[in-house]
Amino acid sequence: MASPVIERFLRYVAIPSTSNPKANSAVSPSTPEQMRFATILKEELTSLGLEEIHLSPEGYLTATLPARTEGFPVIGFIAHLDTSPEVSGENVQPRIIEAYDGKEISLNSRECLTLDPREFPELLDYLGEDLVVTDGTTLLGADDKAGIAAIVTLLEELVSRPELPHGKIRIAFTPDEEIGRGTDHFDVPGFGADFAYTVDGGPLGELQYENFNAASLEVCIAGRNTHPGTARGRMINALTLARKYASFLPEGEVPELTENYEGFFHLLSFRGTVEKAELSYIIRDFSDEGLGRRKSIAREAAALINRTYGDRISLQITDSYKNMREPLEKRFEVVELAIQAMKACGITPQIVPIRGGTDGARLSWHGLPTPNLFTGGHNFHSRYEFLPASSLEKCVQVLSQIATLTASMDTLEDKS
Repeated sequence: MASPVIERFLRYVAIPSTSNPKANSAVSPSTPEQMRFATILKEELTSLGLEEIHLSPEGYLTATLPARTEGFPVIGFIAHLDTSPEVSGENVQPRIIEAYDGKEISLNSRECLTLDPREFPELLDYLGEDLVVTDGTTLLGADDKAGIAAIVTLLEELVSRPELPHGKIRIAFTPDEEIGRGTDHFDVPGFGADFAYTVDGGPLGELQYENFNAASLEVCIAGRNTHPGTARGRMINALTLARKYASFLPEGEVPELTENYEGFFHLLSFRGTVEKAELSYIIRDFSDEGLGRRKSIAREAAALINRTYGDRISLQITDSYKNMREPLEKRFEVVELAIQAMKACGITPQIVPIRGGTDGARLSWHGLPTPNLFTGGHNFHSRYEFLPASSLEKCVQVLSQIATLTASMDTLEDKS
């Protein structure tokens, strides 16, 4: 029989809530499915007896579990409603592999799709444990329905166990995190927490307080078309210039060849004709200087081609989010509290940088210190996604420890 948090997770992943990056940025949430999911969660929080429950027109669901002990810091727990648009989140059909035996797992026999420990050796870390997997046609949705399930299960536990001390707890479920809009309408002063945690991380023990600096790069190339039989000296093929541009960026600095603190250029799409071509990139680096260097490389590549072919290439570079390390180092007691909570649960903290973004990055820069905690999931945004049941159960334990340990904190001082 599945634990309460796993049962809740299985129920949540069956509710589609994919975000849409093509939706007008003024529309929030970007898909109506997210609002429907938020409405379901609102009813569940109401049934648990939470207070100050509010679902904004933009799709932000917030609520309060009142303090049992007054005078302690207000803590926030945050997770996001949407799943990634990179893989379908419609008609998710999860199943539980009981007592994993270390062998290859067939996800979809029709497509010969498997979870093979030779390709995913981390599977062997969970021998004998129950794994939640996909049916090979969709993602699973642990990013971040596992986080929502953990937070709601925590609230249910605290409501049912009056002997557990805790201060005031605020929760927020946000839309459109996967498309970079998760905090566009987040009311930090109105949320009213002294600090918070996003519950949106990966494998057991992950604790993250630094992430990429991020920017997007849009490259537009104007060509000139003529009949190919008389094209010599006349045609300027935008697709050819696009290939040249891509070749001028560092070949080895791409996601599939980098790790840890190494940044990259990631080509998301390449589309066009002889007349016009467009390249879309994301640029990532952990330092401000590194991101600046990458922007310079992008501009220099365009300038080199423009000097040869005329002004054929235009760029638009837009900053997305910043590394949250600086504001969190000034409030490092928030990170230390999570470390203490994990150790109390017998978990060794794995402090690693996020090779991506998090709502906590923007929130930390807006005055709400917000590190990121594990949910237990692996292979996010993929049909190969899986979730060890015990890891999500331990996530709930860590959240409970944080909530009760917070009640023993006398102050939360700004160390800046």
